[in-house]
Amino acid sequence: MALIVHKYGGTSVGNIDRIHKVADRVAQAHRAGDQVVVVLSAMSGETDRLLKLAHEATPNPDDRELDMLLSTGERVTIALLAMDLRGRGINARSFTGRQVGIITDSAHTKARIARVTAERLHEALKHGVIPVVAGFQGINEQSDVTTLGRGGSDLSAVALAAALKADRCIIFTDVDGVYTADPNVVPAAKRIDKISYEEMLEMASLGAKVLQTRSVEFAAKFNVPVEVNSSFKEGKGTLVTREDADMESVAVAGVTGDRNQAKITIVGVPDKPGIAAKIFGPVANANINVDMIIQNMGLDSLTDLSFTVPRADLRKATPLIQGVAKDISAKSVSVTEAIAKVSLIGVGMRSHSGVAAKMFEVLSHEGINIHMISTSEIKISCVVDEKYMELAMRALHTAFGLDQPTK
Repeated sequence: MALIVHKYGGTSVGNIDRIHKVADRVAQAHRAGDQVVVVLSAMSGETDRLLKLAHEATPNPDDRELDMLLSTGERVTIALLAMDLRGRGINARSFTGRQVGIITDSAHTKARIARVTAERLHEALKHGVIPVVAGFQGINEQSDVTTLGRGGSDLSAVALAAALKADRCIIFTDVDGVYTADPNVVPAAKRIDKISYEEMLEMASLGAKVLQTRSVEFAAKFNVPVEVNSSFKEGKGTLVTREDADMESVAVAGVTGDRNQAKITIVGVPDKPGIAAKIFGPVANANINVDMIIQNMGLDSLTDLSFTVPRADLRKATPLIQGVAKDISAKSVSVTEAIAKVSLIGVGMRSHSGVAAKMFEVLSHEGINIHMISTSEIKISCVVDEKYMELAMRALHTAFGLDQPTK
């Protein structure tokens, strides 16, 4: 008997017919003798509908109240699935994030999990009950409802799998695994059978929408094997697990593109100690993630400082940076939205030289100018004009041999 956590995304529970199909899959696993814990997202489009209502109520909804509103979407799907399973004679029970003990910090709309008690889940499993849990949500120490940000149901599932010491966490979604690139952009993209936590983390953070970044971090920290599979067809998916020797034999595992980027440039920054802290301290306090940072030396002890932030945070970041620029006597602030980040990822980069040089050569051959560059042990990212993102992805995918059939 295995203990398996199933997670189903919004498209998988998008209507009653699809919820019936999820119930079929859960019932099949139950009949096979597995213990199953199910984690659900809200129906596809429901979170956006609730956000729209919130902004119709007020232009700037309070984050605490927004979490209270958004947490209702998952409650609908968990109750419906539990009803379906019980109607089949299978003992199932729905639980909210609060009820299963997902305790978070107080960063409303993007809370981080502090701990998971899972006491009621242990009790339910002990008595042969299938728990159906609302993803995306928890409570803080003051018992206020919190949500975990976009894709937070993935994190809920992995966190529960870690707390329960589950044998595997299967993320059922609308794709049948992790691909070498987005197949909608690169038709030659291939499904990857097995990928390391590190590679998946980089791919998720660099634009691949298959898994939420923090869920991969959690899986790596607690060594939870995660399988990405399709809700809509049978077959093998992609296993996300610890790195092995086979993974290092290939220099590049995948190519990603991310349009969710904006560049902010502060012109004429005084070049003296403490200035960077004055700029990025308030940005961090506002829970805005900064990605690439480039500083260009200027004249008269002044410098220009450019950095990227998620485009969704630009409205919040711009007035903040303009205020900071005024406080430090910088000359001006400029914002560029029409950019994208193209990245190569692969643990094999550690043992293969020349990857960066080849990437730059390929982009140059296509006439694509590079605005910013960022590297780590297993990834290289370039900021380019947004209009060239898809061309860059296809060219790089071909140049690094990812179009070729897997052996």
